[in-house]
Amino acid sequence: MLGVLRRKVVSSASATSCVRKSLHTVRPAVSKSRIPYVALEEISYLTRQCGHVRSFSQLVLPGCSSNLRSESGDAGEEEKVSDKREIELPETMVPVGAAETGDTVDAVVPYMGESISDGTLAKFLKNIGDRVEVDEPIAQIETDKVTIDVTSPEAGVIQKFVAQEGDTVEPGNKVAIISKSGEGVEHVAPSEKPSEKAAPPAEDKKEEKAKPQVETTPVREKAKESSPPPPNRSPTELQLPPKDRERRVPMTRLRKRVATRLKDSQNTFALLTTFNEVDMTNLMKLRSDYKDAFVEKHGVKLGFMSGFVKAAVSALQNQPIVNAVIDGDDIIYRDYIDISIAGLVVPVIRNAEQMNFAEIEKTINTLAKRASDGSISIDEMAGGSFTISNGGVYGSLLSTPIINPPQSAILGMHSIVSRPMVVGGNIVPRPMMYIALTYDHRLIDGREAVFFLRRIKDVVEDPRRLLLDA
Repeated sequence: MLGVLRRKVVSSASATSCVRKSLHTVRPAVSKSRIPYVALEEISYLTRQCGHVRSFSQLVLPGCSSNLRSESGDAGEEEKVSDKREIELPETMVPVGAAETGDTVDAVVPYMGESISDGTLAKFLKNIGDRVEVDEPIAQIETDKVTIDVTSPEAGVIQKFVAQEGDTVEPGNKVAIISKSGEGVEHVAPSEKPSEKAAPPAEDKKEEKAKPQVETTPVREKAKESSPPPPNRSPTELQLPPKDRERRVPMTRLRKRVATRLKDSQNTFALLTTFNEVDMTNLMKLRSDYKDAFVEKHGVKLGFMSGFVKAAVSALQNQPIVNAVIDGDDIIYRDYIDISIAGLVVPVIRNAEQMNFAEIEKTINTLAKRASDGSISIDEMAGGSFTISNGGVYGSLLSTPIINPPQSAILGMHSIVSRPMVVGGNIVPRPMMYIALTYDHRLIDGREAVFFLRRIKDVVEDPRRLLLDA
């Protein structure tokens, strides 16, 4: 009996010594909280060889907690470790080489606004292999209303383009892959395509050199001879231009959206336009007298647009139906006045009824700068209850502007032309401007439209009416 106990003690001691030696061997291979596959295999081997270890979970490797468990048999029997034991690891302990390097980041399509769900990848501003900085534009997304930049989230080198020009993309879609270290990036020249970089085989070059170049001339001559002569056309027959003198270019997303909205406006509204003319003498004199003092105090120039915005606000307050809109079987009256300024884009002056001349000019100046450099947001162009379009800056003498849905009317300004006018019984030259109001005749009657335009004329010709509310 004592001999059996001695053998068990000696066997247990040798097993423990065996495990300690092996762990001493494994220790240098353990880095931080990771256990290499080699160490795991060696531990698994020990569990099979050292069967008298009471609990393998008591063994703790340096730098990590042990979740290594053994299977125990029934009470009173000798405990053994199963050959098919599962070794559980904490989440931070993963096999070497399985973790991502984190060298690459994705450039994705940004949020484009509530009313915009997708856009078209118009063009790439960079090439593969180009160095980019944080927030530097990589590509442009064209939407129904504005062009949005896709920027680089990190500084690095463009490794790959995931999307192509002309693709329809949504917010969150991946456009490009950026390598922060610049490793594994194939540099492509701006004028070079990857397919053009492959050089032709040497055999093809030899064949090309072997071909005589003189053969090309007879082939061309034969082709000319074989082509049928053009048919004799009568002088009265219509001759269409050849197709090779035409160019087919796909419409931009913005142009398609404009075309759709304008056609919808024409199909939905009962469009009617009324005209009047304005003597610009007093407004031009007001601007000339106070332009220097205005710039010195407010930092912006005094233009004609602020005068027309103030006149439109007064006219909309006198004729609130022009500021309303049809919604199904209801009429929505707006108790605010948001003036849209039509151009390539249509920024909106919010709450124009609460602004003075200086505030209107500052707002127009800020929105114009942001529209020109492409930084204007979609929210700054959304909404609007009435639109003013100034075709006069392009030299338009007269036009019939079209309503910007879902608004009900639009005011058109035109060029200022000196014309002979009868003033006080005398014919004198006056700076005159034609103005036009296009309105939805389903909602606005002709009487209200004429009164509205007449109010515009009265306020512009005599700005003192704004002070007296007359």
